[in-house]
Amino acid sequence: MRLLYSLVFYLLMPFVLGRMLWRSRLAPAYRRRLGERLGFIPAPAAGEPVIWVHAVSVGETLAAAPLIEDLLARYPGHRLAVTTTTPTGSERVRALFGERVFHVYAPWDLPGAVRRFLKRLQPELLLVMETELWPNMLHHSKRRGCRILLANARLSERSARGYARLAPLIRQMLGQLDCVACQAREDGERFVRLGLEQRRLHITGSIKFDLELDAALRDRAAELRRDLGGDRRPVLLAASTHAGEDEQILAAFGELRRHGDCLLVLVPRHPERFDAVHELCRRAGWRVARRSREGVPGAGDDILLGDTMGELLLLLGTASVAVIGGSLVEHGGHNALEAAAWGVPVVTGPHMFNFEEISALLVTAGAMIRLQQPAALADTLRELLADAPRRRGMGEAGLRVVADNRGARERLLALVAEQLRPG
Repeated sequence: MRLLYSLVFYLLMPFVLGRMLWRSRLAPAYRRRLGERLGFIPAPAAGEPVIWVHAVSVGETLAAAPLIEDLLARYPGHRLAVTTTTPTGSERVRALFGERVFHVYAPWDLPGAVRRFLKRLQPELLLVMETELWPNMLHHSKRRGCRILLANARLSERSARGYARLAPLIRQMLGQLDCVACQAREDGERFVRLGLEQRRLHITGSIKFDLELDAALRDRAAELRRDLGGDRRPVLLAASTHAGEDEQILAAFGELRRHGDCLLVLVPRHPERFDAVHELCRRAGWRVARRSREGVPGAGDDILLGDTMGELLLLLGTASVAVIGGSLVEHGGHNALEAAAWGVPVVTGPHMFNFEEISALLVTAGAMIRLQQPAALADTLRELLADAPRRRGMGEAGLRVVADNRGARERLLALVAEQLRPG
């Protein structure tokens, strides 16, 4: 099955390259450093054992950042290698860690590219964040004697059904994992049904609950909130929106503005969409300030477009209510815990299947409203913005959920120590 998969991947490479070049029209970084994606990387410093952390994009990188800091502190004799697959993830790694980690793109999952990559890197341990499983990456890593830990793993029922269609290949991949640290028991049960040995499964919780908002970040958020209008002007923040959602957000915003003043902070998920979303807002008749240019909106501006990288957590600290993107269309949602950690009430659309357990915790606690129909967005937001006591209660419930579920990172670090222990 793996050989057949590899043959298909080779046949698809012209389309993969074509897609990269197509995306590079709006994001030129996609056509740079292509050699790294084929496994042509510089070798890290000789003589240092390597811990390889593989994250995909911005979300996984930010979730893994405190874990990587802990690994740097606890294993000073190891070299930390961090890979991503997207330019935005790469930019975050460099911004957060600079030269403290060895950073390159992960290779495409072709046998030759993966072998070249591993020959240079020679990792002792591979930590794969969430569920970024690639047959050749796992096979050749294991063949070279590398231990493999799937960290902060999650598997929705929808994804599990998809994997089940490739059962022989999936069983082979799961058999190469030394340890799987799952966010929730339901995730673990799905992995076991697909073929994971029970003895390799550990339920550690989600490291996203271990988010820490330091004093400097809180001070910056308080200052920015004052610049956005303080208590005089509510802030509706739409986080990590996808195509098809911005129109829904703008329509709801138009309804809200008929009942009173508020500011919309709109943060698209992908940077290549920044200009298109800016133009969409202008065509709808709104005055728009861009975070990358004006910094903060003027008195006459209606919308602040969050078109900078790495500032979503800061911007969430200014919100009166947060709408989580990826949930108004069938993408599966994004992490709502960043808003909850600020004590900000959360509203999502119906499509949160990538975060079912976290969503259930927040909804049950009263910290989040999960709409059954996106059409109810405007009415729900209007009710929340008119009810400050309800917003405070939702925010306090979110803070309790985050506090009650901390500790996953320490449990995960204990599993890392077991995998690195000689013998």
